[in-house]
Amino acid sequence: MKDKNIAIVLDAMGGDNAPHVTVEGAVEATRISPIKVILVGDEKAIEKELKKYTYNASQLEIVNTPHHITMEENPKEAIEKKPDASIVLATKLVAEEQGNALVSAGSTGAVILAAAKNINRILGVHKSALAASYPTHNFQKRQDIFSLLLDVGANIHNSHHDLVHFAYMGATYAREIKKIENPTVGLLNIGSEPYKGGKTLSQTYAILKTLPDINFIGNVEGDKLMLGLADVVITEGLTGNIALKVIEGVASSAQKLLKQAFRENFLWKMGLMMLSGGIRKLKNITDYQEYGGAPIFGFNKMIIKCHGRSTSLAIKNGLLLAAKSVQDDITEQISRYITNYEYNHAVHDVEV
Repeated sequence: MKDKNIAIVLDAMGGDNAPHVTVEGAVEATRISPIKVILVGDEKAIEKELKKYTYNASQLEIVNTPHHITMEENPKEAIEKKPDASIVLATKLVAEEQGNALVSAGSTGAVILAAAKNINRILGVHKSALAASYPTHNFQKRQDIFSLLLDVGANIHNSHHDLVHFAYMGATYAREIKKIENPTVGLLNIGSEPYKGGKTLSQTYAILKTLPDINFIGNVEGDKLMLGLADVVITEGLTGNIALKVIEGVASSAQKLLKQAFRENFLWKMGLMMLSGGIRKLKNITDYQEYGGAPIFGFNKMIIKCHGRSTSLAIKNGLLLAAKSVQDDITEQISRYITNYEYNHAVHDVEV
């Protein structure tokens, strides 16, 4: 599909700084791409923001709704109370083929629940997966130092078939979006041995090692997660979310320690001044705004979840990422892999 035929539905009221940043991001995206953006939200608020910019009106459409779901609300209760909330209406538009993909910086729970309510899952998929990119030591010497971790919170627990599905989802995304020809896939576990981690993980290991279309490298232990041994690391939602929060927490703690050292020690000050260029470079590489957002896999339409604190740059890049995912037919490719897997493997579980 060509860019000019792609329409992305944007939850214009989702995120801490909406609709200011969502509208600006949509305008910026349409300035550099022929895609169409459908802004779902409070029409008056959106139009007020649009007056600040020059834009191609044929590329922007507003679908009005006065309600939206805040970060503080219980997602399930809010969706029931506000059936016309911006994220709910946005998922309905995608389900009705009025848009090819969805972008939102709103509540993750609300995005996933609204999508599950209105958008069909890929045939054979029982659980969606939220993916996250995280920085590594780049053991494999990739152009991109980030690996993909999934699931990081769409679920609590998963079956071995779910985890195999996640492997196909992540590998397809890494191959098509990150342009890694034969992405490596690892399984987050408590040991390197095939039998470690209990029945679900050992069954997952046994299946993955037999699949010719998955470049499975085996188990990845927690202390090796950030080495970048695998381009894609799969795990259940509970452990994935904990792992991601630990990575984020370590980064935050390191930053605070550096600031404290800078204040208290002259030699540290000198060292940090010498390292400042490299630190700025690392900050730019790892800036989530440049990546736009995280994919939510498992639905027959691509969903990109942007950070709640997204700037207009992040929204713009999220829209462009969604458009590229549509152009590269990511969901259809995932569907073909999973259909083939279900036909050949799901009814013949590997014994361990």
